[in-house]
Amino acid sequence: MSTYHLQTVFRPRSVAVVGGSPRARSAGRAVVRNLREAGFAGQIGWVNPRHAQIDGLRTVKRLKDLPWVPDLVVITAPPAKVTQVVAAAAELGVAAAIILTAGLGRGPGSLAAQVEAAARPKGMRVLGPHCLGVIAPHARLNASIAARTPLAGDLALISESSAVAAALVEWGAARSIGFSAVVSLGDALDVDFGDLLDHFAADYRTRAILLYVDQISDARKFMSAARAAARAKPVVVVKSGRQPRTADARAETHSQALAASDAVYGAAFNRAGLLRVGALDELFTAAETLGRRGTFPGHRLAILSNGGGIGRLAVDQLQALGGTLATLSPATVDRLDRALSQGWSRDNPVDIVVDAGGERYAAAVEALLADDGNDALLVINVPTAFTSSVEAAQALTRTLGQCPHPLRDKPVFAVWLGNDEQATATLNTARVPTYPSEAEAVRGFQHLVRYRKAQAALMETPPSLPADFVVDARAARALVDAALAKGQQWLDPVATHALLEAYGIPSLAVMVARDPQEAMELAQPLLEQGATVAVKVLSPDIPHKSDVDGVRLNLGTLQAVQQAAASILERARTLRPQARLDGLLVQPTLVRPKARELIAGIADDPVFGPVLVFGRGGTAVEVIDDKTLALPPLDLRLAHEVIGRTRVSRILAAYGDVPAADVRAVALVLVKLAQLAADIPEIRGLDLNPLLADAGGVMALDARIAIAPARRLHKGRGHPRFAIFPYPTEWERRIALADGGTAFVRPVRPEDDALFRAFFARVSDDDLRLRFFQSVRHFSHEFIARLTQLDYARSIALVAIDPPTGEMLGAVRLHADADYDRGEYGILIRSDLKGHGIGWKLMQIMIEYARWQGLNVVEGQVLRENSTMLAMCRTLGFKVRSDVDDPSLMHVTLPVRTATPA
Repeated sequence: MSTYHLQTVFRPRSVAVVGGSPRARSAGRAVVRNLREAGFAGQIGWVNPRHAQIDGLRTVKRLKDLPWVPDLVVITAPPAKVTQVVAAAAELGVAAAIILTAGLGRGPGSLAAQVEAAARPKGMRVLGPHCLGVIAPHARLNASIAARTPLAGDLALISESSAVAAALVEWGAARSIGFSAVVSLGDALDVDFGDLLDHFAADYRTRAILLYVDQISDARKFMSAARAAARAKPVVVVKSGRQPRTADARAETHSQALAASDAVYGAAFNRAGLLRVGALDELFTAAETLGRRGTFPGHRLAILSNGGGIGRLAVDQLQALGGTLATLSPATVDRLDRALSQGWSRDNPVDIVVDAGGERYAAAVEALLADDGNDALLVINVPTAFTSSVEAAQALTRTLGQCPHPLRDKPVFAVWLGNDEQATATLNTARVPTYPSEAEAVRGFQHLVRYRKAQAALMETPPSLPADFVVDARAARALVDAALAKGQQWLDPVATHALLEAYGIPSLAVMVARDPQEAMELAQPLLEQGATVAVKVLSPDIPHKSDVDGVRLNLGTLQAVQQAAASILERARTLRPQARLDGLLVQPTLVRPKARELIAGIADDPVFGPVLVFGRGGTAVEVIDDKTLALPPLDLRLAHEVIGRTRVSRILAAYGDVPAADVRAVALVLVKLAQLAADIPEIRGLDLNPLLADAGGVMALDARIAIAPARRLHKGRGHPRFAIFPYPTEWERRIALADGGTAFVRPVRPEDDALFRAFFARVSDDDLRLRFFQSVRHFSHEFIARLTQLDYARSIALVAIDPPTGEMLGAVRLHADADYDRGEYGILIRSDLKGHGIGWKLMQIMIEYARWQGLNVVEGQVLRENSTMLAMCRTLGFKVRSDVDDPSLMHVTLPVRTATPA
């Protein structure tokens, strides 16, 4: 249901509280008190069958006894009564309920399930149960059991934990930081993270969103909402359960062992563009930063202090976090020489000496703000007997207030040691982010830098895939289906090699021997060619061959092969007597002395589905633990980013006499694995370990693939197991045009930047104005990125391409709302191709897609003067009416279910 009725939760006209008593610790009484003290202007009703009056407010025995129907009901009644209250509220037409009561249980037959069954058919939203409640300071609403109402501000807090939400309210009050809303999810029976991210992404009162997460229940919904929200404003998340687990004894692949739950969450947050922090104090630091500063371009920090030691500590922290220390320009050094007394540091950090007063602070701040060599300024004050911390704070805020606007926009962070309340109040009033230590200040600065980089990465155009990126999904599918039909849980080595070959992933050829004698026979031709061979144990019950010493390499004689084969089988029987032994694998030994050992694979997560794993390979892969994870699908840019987040990426570059490895070939393996996971959901685990990489490319020496019947993780359309909706290949098609020609129609891809630029160059200024409702002459990278980088779960853009030339002829797009009820369309055809039927065909396909997605209505706005589009809309069955807010526009709507299919 997503954002449906959520506006009522945060801005109700009336509230009824059910439950409570005159007891001092009564939850219902606390809620009513908070509503009244917050100054809620709407009607407040109190339902209590035992007391006619509490705290001077008359009560009624039942909800229906109120003379009005409340917008919002807050329930604090005992667990056994909650279902009855919810059913009564839903029957009355109440829009939303907040359930503070705990102990409703989970799952079929529980009180929680009964509550859901009573609320959902009537469309009533439920927040909780077992939650703190909701606070919306701008609406003077405090429908919670928090100790106080925070100031109105622009931070939205969404927390699974009531304690964390209450702590942040107290923390914000102590620092004069306000919130647009504070929400505690509790058990999240109905309203969840996805719903609230959708709501606050569109809320103009919210500039940044803070999340405290224990676990995500609907991964695809969360990822879709999080990616959309992160493109609109900063989203900071802290998650509990970071402690890495020990290697899972049940993990039958190295990839699965490396894909610990917290690491998967980290990959999901990273993919969505969220800023993850490590602990609650970091969330406080991020809130301090985001509450007072917007994002900014750049990453170079200038540091100003009245003590050299504290400044150097700040530099140490900056470097430890991977930050960049700004360099002072010669002009700035000259200016500071003239303004400061002798003895200042003449470098960054700028030490203006222990006896610096307000005048010296002001001069240094002015000079550093004017220096184009830095992007932000950290000002530190250490209290001394010679100076006044208050005077220094006043000098800083006065200087900021007097600066011209371009300089005033440069971020300034402050550390005022000594806890001088007057100095802190001065800085708070000027909205200067203030921190208790230099370490937290630098961390706050780096939060903004990381967020900015994440946003820039979201807007980058991925490199094009090579023309020979061709996979044989049909052949791979046949191999997996045949194995499943036999009841196998693992592909045999020959089938594994064939499947990798179908996806263009180089792997060492493999032969299967039943016994040592057959191993010698298979090895003989290789030995006669001068090669050496490797012999390995083959057993579906021994996932890691090294566990039983089941690998022998560089065998150069038939006798060595026979002895190694016999030894391997004997040792396997001794160490794993219950294991099934299917024989031995025989392979040529690959000698690549300057190759790096990597691991690449697919793991399976119970929440997010398939996860790609990459890192340092070999037998000690779990001990080394140099890995990174990513959610599919992947393009080449994301694949290179995955590689770059590991330590092993450093030795992929050239060093000594070792040439650089072919990193692009490594990245292509990751992209192909992602495609494999997309094409064959039955693959539940895959290891390429070791995957050798050198200047000549890549080669998988060993590979294992686990399979199982596909189990759907996500509802609705698209891949049954991907948390991120993959590229919808099924919407590729060829269409016939009115002039007898044909066009190829496909969904837009992230790498279509150049295609769109060439297209816009052939669209007239007037046609651009009709499409975008304003004159457009410059198409920035960010503008085109927003057109080409789509979340296919909610948006689709279909381009028509001329097959002979590859040129773009036109495009249509459809963006669904968060409730999958309505979709807004837009269309643009190349100006020299009007009348060829391209627009008509694209509109028909778009309507077909809306029906496939389950939307009820397609709508759009069309300029009144755009008679051609209006005529086509009428022919397609759209209703056309004047826009009530803008007389220059017409509003067109099409009921999808009744529209004539294309």
